Amino acid sequence: MDIHTDVVIVGCGVAGLYSALKLPRDMQIVMLTKSDAESSDSFLAQGGICVQRDDEDYDSYFEDTMKAGHYENRRESVDIMIRGSRPVIQDLVEYGVRFEQEDGEFVYTREGAHSRPRILFHEDITGKEITGTLLSRVRELSNVTLYEYTAMTDIIVEDGACRGVLAEDVRDIWKDAKEEEFSPKHTLETSITWYDRKEYSIYARYTILATGGIGGSYQHSTNYPHLTGDAIEIAKVHGIRLENLDYVQIHPTTLYSEKPGRRFLISESVRGEGAVLYNGKKERFVDELLPRDVVTKAIREQMKAEGTDHVWLSMEPIKKDKILKHFPNICQHCLEEGYDVLKEWIPVVPAQHYFMGGIWVDSHSRTSMEKLYAVGETSCNGVHGANRLASNSLLESLVFAGRAAQMIIDTDRTKGE
Repeated sequence: MDIHTDVVIVGCGVAGLYSALKLPRDMQIVMLTKSDAESSDSFLAQGGICVQRDDEDYDSYFEDTMKAGHYENRRESVDIMIRGSRPVIQDLVEYGVRFEQEDGEFVYTREGAHSRPRILFHEDITGKEITGTLLSRVRELSNVTLYEYTAMTDIIVEDGACRGVLAEDVRDIWKDAKEEEFSPKHTLETSITWYDRKEYSIYARYTILATGGIGGSYQHSTNYPHLTGDAIEIAKVHGIRLENLDYVQIHPTTLYSEKPGRRFLISESVRGEGAVLYNGKKERFVDELLPRDVVTKAIREQMKAEGTDHVWLSMEPIKKDKILKHFPNICQHCLEEGYDVLKEWIPVVPAQHYFMGGIWVDSHSRTSMEKLYAVGETSCNGVHGANRLASNSLLESLVFAGRAAQMIIDTDRTKGE
């Protein structure tokens, strides 16, 4: 089946959705997602979204981001993200996103490696609040057609430029499937021949890849299992420039479980509000607000020394009313797993969480192939360097998705396409 459109966006997390919202209403847009529209990692983000609080915050925010990334960040990209943060937050509020406020003013929280509180949040489900709101706004647009359970299998290339994507219906693989049924080996590539599926050739003047991360390829990950780096693999085949593919972030604190499937994240903002880590001897062993890679290393060293599968996280230093107001989802999930965070420590273990590498893009989210853009976790614009600063992911995705949309608009005007 052939489909012709102006723009095709592969993925419907915050990067893909924001790209669609920032493009003109007279452009026809096709969006694809490999599972249902709500099963993107953007929905899972707990802690919040960073923002430059004021002019005085710029230098410290810049330094915090660079230091967390081991100074391997692209300085231009960090500058673009920080300076673009306030307009993005304003957009989100206008779309209907509800950030925590007191007396009409934003409330800011702090996470690891931040020198001051600069993170906006909605309870402990900030990603769900932002992504769900953006998805609702996109579904109101008459110029956007969304195909769920539709996986990209390749890109269409003509004369060295991207002209769209090939895709196929995979609803028989992912619809109504339970996460625990899928292991890293049970991916699209190994199971796709089981079904007779509808195939699509989607021709577009511009293509935006927003397919998320690579967590589905790991045994222990906070990511959805269907996120297996499809765009990265396709880029390799076509010789599209990639960058820092070995830069994978491990989150220090996910709820320990012997059950298979996706790991449940215990947000870094919990430690930002005062929670502490203990080893089996009830001893603290690390500054909980150090960068993620440092805390992860310390936890793994403790686990190895003690021969255990986890360490312990205590919320005792946090006031009960703040726990219940700020972290209701974490409280409820832990309770369902048999742990009352108000009364006891919870077992935590590091797990794969985020991919800092990906498809190389410039400051306008353009890849090395003409007419092809990449945004969000599947791209590498250099903001994060070797290690991502907490709560920079949503902001980076939104800022550079907006820049991709603007570059498409500018290119269209210049070339009169």
